[in-house]
Amino acid sequence: MPSDLVIVYHRQPYEEVEENGKIVFKENKSPNGIVPTLKSFFGRVDKGAWVAWKLSSTPAEPDFERVVEIEDSFGKYSVSRLPLTEAQVKSFYHVTSKEAFWPILHSFKEKYDYDPVDWPTFREVNWAFAEAAANEAAQGAVVWVHDYNLWLVPGYLRKLRPDLRISFFHHTPFPSADMFNVLPWRREIVESLLAADVVGFHIPRYAANFVGVAESLFTVETGPREDVNPDFVKEHVALSERRVAQQITYQGHKVQVQASPVGVDVDYIEGKASADETQAKAREIREEIGEGAMILSVGRTDYTKGGTDQLMSFERVLDENPHLHGKVRLMHVSVSANRNMTVYEGIQNEIEATVGRINGRFGTFDWTPVTLISRAIPFDDLVAYYRATDVAWITPLADGMNLVAKEFAACRTDNRGALVLSEFAGAAVEMGSAILANPFSHKSMDRALLQALDMSEAEQEDRMKHMRETIRKYDIKAWAEDQMAGFSGEDGPL
Repeated sequence: MPSDLVIVYHRQPYEEVEENGKIVFKENKSPNGIVPTLKSFFGRVDKGAWVAWKLSSTPAEPDFERVVEIEDSFGKYSVSRLPLTEAQVKSFYHVTSKEAFWPILHSFKEKYDYDPVDWPTFREVNWAFAEAAANEAAQGAVVWVHDYNLWLVPGYLRKLRPDLRISFFHHTPFPSADMFNVLPWRREIVESLLAADVVGFHIPRYAANFVGVAESLFTVETGPREDVNPDFVKEHVALSERRVAQQITYQGHKVQVQASPVGVDVDYIEGKASADETQAKAREIREEIGEGAMILSVGRTDYTKGGTDQLMSFERVLDENPHLHGKVRLMHVSVSANRNMTVYEGIQNEIEATVGRINGRFGTFDWTPVTLISRAIPFDDLVAYYRATDVAWITPLADGMNLVAKEFAACRTDNRGALVLSEFAGAAVEMGSAILANPFSHKSMDRALLQALDMSEAEQEDRMKHMRETIRKYDIKAWAEDQMAGFSGEDGPL
């Protein structure tokens, strides 16, 4: 039976585990709620489908199940799985997406590597995704494509199935034309996105950048620039944008450009934070810290996250404020993004060396200034640390959104704790009540941390209440609804 809604996403919507010698599918309950929220839309249609990739020894593997039928708490839906070899995954994802696209999207031109890119393989994989979606979709169905590694899917889909309603959501930053146009495939990429009916971004700045890139590459008409939702305009935030064109017309085809920040499942996280076992774990953490202040930093080992820059800020603060010695402790969680890539191995080594230097300079027998954790922490444990910490220190150099900051605020039903947030994280556009820091300025970084450590309970409560109101208003469900509402026409939104 053809599907009324097809979601195209690189991840499968479940976890494969082996039980008694057999592979079974376990429902994936992502704490950030993206996968469950996407699947929730299947309940609004007669038939839904998901398209993802799965590792295979060969594209022609005889025992490979290309389509599996799933029944879970979201109902029944099918999953079309594309068999990709290790060589294809390395080329399409690790090289093209991570070594060529990722640095440009985050404005790290010096990290950009064009030479190893195999563009025909990227096209081939995107065509496979588009073909699978076209085969699954009913007449006039909605196809929702996700993220930059599937940039070419909308264009291919439009050629295969001009009847479809196509939406694309960009989960990373989108840079200005001066940066994006470094990519030699820029016209092919943007022309594909212009084949969609809706193109969504986290914040107005990224939407404005996309409009600017389209104008630089093609003869397009843009709708009048309209005032941005005042909830997303914050004074003194680098990523604020006040007016954005919300429509592009290219070769007679109208594309709606939307800004909808991905949120978190606030109810789910609050439930975890309020559980008795979480409260007990948080008390244990506080007892271990003692009278001192705890600072928590959580991120991936990636040059965009600025992990070493943050550690050097902590070193300067300790160097210039001896009264803090023995009274503050930094828990620095830096989870390896991909151990198979040399660039990330170098960053991890740099972080480890910096932590070693700080602890060597300032540590004593009974005080270790920095604890480095380089493995993933189970979400239940992470929630307990969010509850126990005095300061959440989230200062990426560039970040499309940053859900860690929102998770922290969602956990703090006690309205306590201070958040230091980079103004170059998309979340800063919403969470202007955080202490905002410029990670490119030593003074700004150091001053922000000291301000957070010195913040009164009354100020913590005032700031946290504002942040919590915002993240509840723009939670994960609000994001999905806003994106789907972007479809117009006689069939209306889902």
